[in-house]
Amino acid sequence: MNNSVENRFFGIVCGALLVFVAPLFVLFLFLSSERADKEIRDHISVLLVANAQALAKPLWDLDEESVTQISATVVSQGAIVKVEVRDQSGQLDVSQSTIPRSFDGKLVQVSRAIIYNTIDGPKNLGSISVYYPALGLFSGLKQEEVVFISIFIFAVLTVFGTALIGNRFFVIQPLMRLTAAIEATRQLGSRHHVDWQSNDEMGRLAHSFNEMQTKLESEEKELKFAHRRATDIYNLTPAMLFSLDEEDRITAVSDYWLLATGYNRAAVIGRNFADLVTANTRDKFVKRRRAESGMAVTVKFVCLDGRTMDVLIMESEAGADAHDRLSLSVMTDVTELKASEDRNHRQAITDHLTGLLNRQGFEAVLDSKIAAADASGQELACLFVDLDRFKWINDNMGHAAGDKALIELVERLKTHLAPSDEAARLGGDEFAILLPAKDAERRAKAMCEQIASIFETPFAPDMHLSASIGISIYPHHATTAAELLQKSDMAMYAKKRDGKNGAQLFDNVMLDRARSRAEIEANIEAGLIDNWFEAFLQPIVNLNGRSIAGFEALMRLNHPQKGLMPPAEIISVAEETGKIVRVGNVVMDKAIANLAKISRISGMQDTYLAINFSPLQFEPALPARLAAIVGRHGIRPERIVVEITEAVLMHDNPQIRMIVTELRRFGCRIALDDFGTGYSSLSYLNRFPVDIIKIDQSFTRAINDGDDDVRQKSRMLIEGITTLSHKMNCTVIAEGIETEEECRTLHQMGLDYGQGYLFHRPQHAAKLIEELMTPQSAVARAS
Repeated sequence: MNNSVENRFFGIVCGALLVFVAPLFVLFLFLSSERADKEIRDHISVLLVANAQALAKPLWDLDEESVTQISATVVSQGAIVKVEVRDQSGQLDVSQSTIPRSFDGKLVQVSRAIIYNTIDGPKNLGSISVYYPALGLFSGLKQEEVVFISIFIFAVLTVFGTALIGNRFFVIQPLMRLTAAIEATRQLGSRHHVDWQSNDEMGRLAHSFNEMQTKLESEEKELKFAHRRATDIYNLTPAMLFSLDEEDRITAVSDYWLLATGYNRAAVIGRNFADLVTANTRDKFVKRRRAESGMAVTVKFVCLDGRTMDVLIMESEAGADAHDRLSLSVMTDVTELKASEDRNHRQAITDHLTGLLNRQGFEAVLDSKIAAADASGQELACLFVDLDRFKWINDNMGHAAGDKALIELVERLKTHLAPSDEAARLGGDEFAILLPAKDAERRAKAMCEQIASIFETPFAPDMHLSASIGISIYPHHATTAAELLQKSDMAMYAKKRDGKNGAQLFDNVMLDRARSRAEIEANIEAGLIDNWFEAFLQPIVNLNGRSIAGFEALMRLNHPQKGLMPPAEIISVAEETGKIVRVGNVVMDKAIANLAKISRISGMQDTYLAINFSPLQFEPALPARLAAIVGRHGIRPERIVVEITEAVLMHDNPQIRMIVTELRRFGCRIALDDFGTGYSSLSYLNRFPVDIIKIDQSFTRAINDGDDDVRQKSRMLIEGITTLSHKMNCTVIAEGIETEEECRTLHQMGLDYGQGYLFHRPQHAAKLIEELMTPQSAVARAS
């Protein structure tokens, strides 16, 4: 009760008395004392004046008796308790005192000089000093003042007592009743009211408290009802509901949760939920719940009977901090859905035809295989397998036969794979195999021999296959999955270029070739954008007279820093990337424009232009595009010669046949280029509308070979080709003539035209036009 309201009120009142009343009372006493002291001083001052005059004559006369009598008279006056009279010479010193021996107070001294008027004037004979006791605060009080102070103290005490009694009755008593009601509510749980009626603040407080109690009682009833309903909903909802505390202990579970899991409520309440999750998914659940406030996680839940369910747990939480977390979680059985997802995932990463992994699945497995190789200290070989001539099988025997061959291939391959190996079909006829081993290169070479043995037996009558295999080793050739697959792919393409049907281990030279190829690709794209491509022209001359009959357009890429670049690599890369069509269109347009400029030179109006076309350029729009260009420049169609190779004709593509026929119908002539280097067949001359045969430069060099056998056979072939071509009304042109002897021999053998360094080198059109404008130039028309 030391800190009760009543004690505090008592302290406040006492403090007010000390702060306000006590200083006033002290001030009053001080003023009374000052007043009394002043009255005494005034009285003594008058008394000293009178007695100083009375003592002058006795002191002049040194009448000690008279001085003693006067001193005795003074000391008997009022408050004076001591008198001292001394003359100036020290002969007379009279002292009178009425101070009791027990007095130990302080005396106040008042002195005055004794002056005697003589014939010579006033003289200071000595002094008189009187003493009186110093007055205290209460010493100067008069009787009426004492009465007044007594009345004042009584009044203050009366007010103080009345305030305490009023506070006790009007404040403390209702507060005690309010406290009792609150305490009863806390201890008993019932809403007690305060029995107090008044119109003051305490009454209003009691009234407000009673209304609050009534409202809280009503809300408690509603809350209990709501809780009862929530509990019913929690238990009757057909969903596995449960709640966890901040330490992941189960605090509540629904009836449906118990029904689905088989547990008893008493057995699971208080258990850690992670204990009911399988060990391989427990960490996943714990980490996810620690990291996320409202988590969604899929784990494997162990039922009472040992069954394992795949469950999706979704949790919502409320709470200010980790120590005040409230959660409501719903657990959904997704076992069937998970199985379906697994099936879909397997289908997504599996090739539907062979059952092997597809590219997506292989890339995922490749990462895990590299990690496993690192963990076990092994190497990893990646084999990139591409079937040779498989496109021919699909095109000529049908896709069903091709699919059957792939299935058979995989069945044979599986017999050579170890359990730790992985195989995948990356697409079409491309496969990849992963071989983990201590010595991966040796294992890879052994596997390549086994793969080669697979193809020894035909997959069907007349269905013989082979494979080109690229090998790369982790970590010797690559440090990442993507790099490992890329380098095995590069090794496979290197084997393709070297003749197919075999295996090739990756070498850094291949990487240099790849960089070079990428650089060429970039140059091609930049050349198309910045107009670096030029159409150089090489004249074709009549072997009988050396006059110019026409020109062959040759593609050149004039790099601003590197100058003219070798055309063979550019054409090869452009054909592989499909950009040869754009390059060919640029060169064709520039070449025909150059022919139009040359046609303005006297005697050049009938010269022709031979343009080489890649198989990829034979698009349906080619005839219309060519017609538009020659029409724009005013060139007659018969002055355009379309040069095609045997590779274009040997596929016997109906679309190419149709386009060639369309160009021939338009008026262009057709030349068969590099005749004799491929699968040469004179049937082409009968099946296609060929006008010109161009004999490859390899035959031209061989006609004067030092070996008599080679020289005789080459001459016989050229003579035979020339004779048959002439009988079929075809003009024959020899390529690569570099010596007068070659030119003379070919002319004697009956060839019509020739081209080569002996006559003219390929050169820029502007320079060629400058040469043609000289008087020595002559023109002959190609027949």
